[in-house]
Amino acid sequence: MYCRHDQLTSAGSLTVRCRLFARYAEITGMTEVTLELPRSSTVAYAVRLLRARAPGASQMPARPLVALNQTQALPEEQLHDGDELAFLPPIAGG
Repeated sequence: MYCRHDQLTSAGSLTVRCRLFARYAEITGMTEVTLELPRSSTVAYAVRLLRARAPGASQMPARPLVALNQTQALPEEQLHDGDELAFLPPIAGG
C-alpha cells in the first residue's frame, strides 16, 4: 500500500518503507506500507499518517515501538528518504 501526505510536491518529499509485524500485520492485512511524507517529517508524524490512512491501523497504539533502520527510534527523530520503519507490537511470553 502507498500512502501520501496531502499537499506534497515531489521535490519536498521523502519516501519511507514501513514494515508491519505480528499483530500489526494482522489488523492491517499488510506487511508493508510505503509512505510519502514532507522532508521535515519525524517518526511520530509517520506513525500518525500510517494510523490515519492504512486500513485497520487506527487500532495501533498512538506510540508503538518503532525501529528506524533496525535501531529503536524515538518519536522526534527525523526521517530521511529511503529510511525503513519497523512497527513492533508488544510480545508476551513465558
